[in-house]
Amino acid sequence: MPYRAPVSDFAFLMDHVVGFDQVSATSKYAEATTDVTQAILGEAARMCDEVLAPLQRAGDLHPAVLENGVVRTSPGFDKGYTAIREGGWVSISGDPEYGGMGLPMTITTAVNDMMSGACLALQLNPLMTQGQIEAMEHHASDELKAVYLPKLMTGDWCGTMNLTEPQAGSDVGALRAKAEPNGDGSYAISGQKIYISWGDNDFAENICHLVLARLPDGVPGTKGISLFLVPKYIPDETGKPGRANSLKVVSLEHKMGLHGSPTCVMQYDGATGWLVGPEHGGMAAMFTMMNNARLGVGVQGIGAAEGAYQHALAYAQERKQGRSPIADGTGTIIDHADVRRMLASMKADLFAARAIAMACAVAIDMANATGEAEWQARAAFLTPIAKAFGTETGIRVSELGVQVHGGMGFIEETGAAQYSRDVRVTTIYEGTNGIQSMDLVGRKLMDGGEAACAVLDEVSRQAEAARGAHPVMAEVVWDAAESLREATEWMVTQSDMNDRFAGSVPFLMGFGRVLGAHYHLKAACAEDGEGPRTRLARFYVKRLLPEHAGLLTHATQGAVDLYALSLDDLVA
Repeated sequence: MPYRAPVSDFAFLMDHVVGFDQVSATSKYAEATTDVTQAILGEAARMCDEVLAPLQRAGDLHPAVLENGVVRTSPGFDKGYTAIREGGWVSISGDPEYGGMGLPMTITTAVNDMMSGACLALQLNPLMTQGQIEAMEHHASDELKAVYLPKLMTGDWCGTMNLTEPQAGSDVGALRAKAEPNGDGSYAISGQKIYISWGDNDFAENICHLVLARLPDGVPGTKGISLFLVPKYIPDETGKPGRANSLKVVSLEHKMGLHGSPTCVMQYDGATGWLVGPEHGGMAAMFTMMNNARLGVGVQGIGAAEGAYQHALAYAQERKQGRSPIADGTGTIIDHADVRRMLASMKADLFAARAIAMACAVAIDMANATGEAEWQARAAFLTPIAKAFGTETGIRVSELGVQVHGGMGFIEETGAAQYSRDVRVTTIYEGTNGIQSMDLVGRKLMDGGEAACAVLDEVSRQAEAARGAHPVMAEVVWDAAESLREATEWMVTQSDMNDRFAGSVPFLMGFGRVLGAHYHLKAACAEDGEGPRTRLARFYVKRLLPEHAGLLTHATQGAVDLYALSLDDLVA
């Protein structure tokens, strides 16, 4: 079964679960009516199904290569990118002043989900550009915006982010890249950056790199870092790509997966760049891009999970093995209880993760439209959960997809393993999921848990409202929310941050589990009578939600027992 973008799921989530009607009711997004939104999603789905999905295997079997200093992309990727560019899918949420559509992030999130399910390796390219657009909109000078944003919006030029260096990964403050003033308002950028997704390609007119570097008077650590825009080709007086800049791709990484996406080692040798944001304010500017990308990466996990699920479902409906254990069965392995369990788990987790990501996008849109602190706090709080829970779901679902295929899942020709290999990096880049969880229990609880409790209050209210229609599920979800509230209070009261960090990952995953149940319950309530969404919700609440208890127990143990294990204990 070829990939089919799940347009109906997005429509249901927007109409009944995540409150998109609030977004379209604002003056900023008044044009995002139901008809307009569905038309946009339908067009995007058609591109994903007909143009991008056929490129999925090509990117894996024929990776991008570096030839004489030029990156040659996978067969067909140029045509796939042309479809993305011509459809305007790069700048759905971009500022109309510079050529963007000005539509809600919720719509962008849905489209990115569909593109990720169709061809994750290619989708990563426009995701990087979207993040750069947002960083430029917020922090670049008017002069830089005028030259670069229109080209980035159309997709004629592509964008990247350059943070990591061999000795400076998550510890960005350890970077060594340098920036020297040229005396004419530009800077000479020197240094090496690694893990640069789509650092070059052979189909865009120009590649625009956002590079973190330190000025001569920059203090050690993150407070001394500045951000610079460094193009592959320096624009001439007409704004067209001119002379080549002093930068190059040194090599491409050989990776576990995502082969169609060139991951570059970049070398800058006095390359000309321009300051984005204030001197020594690079991290604030870069975080604008990274926060945009974190939701986008969460959605990459969900999209890949969708592709893996569809792949496994099709195989389970065709593969005959053993006698059917049920009357009037299909005669294929989908009749077997454990296969049914795996497929139901995949579908239920997909819905939960997708709902969390879409709810996060709605919060971002409402914060942008209203400027209200409550929406800003909600968006900030949900972002690390959307990123980490979405990508962990991608890994779980894609691994189950391999298992559904049995021995054939271990055979590359089926394509099942590619989803698992491709999605694995999503829990690592744009801030590892460990860093996301530390952010959640650190910065995001600095308000004393106010934003967290506001979300939990919503879960509790919905559970109370559902007691009439779904009393058993409502009671279980309400109890889970109270358990999560207690764990949140425990986190808030820990003065030793390492005690929080020791349980931060299970805390985040437990929060995601409970939020998933909340959205499943809302879906059941929106359904007229006993239907497929109610049955899926019941499966999730009965079989997957109980995991939250163990996760929250783990989350509230502190750090003492971790460090009680000596180094000798670990190597014994």
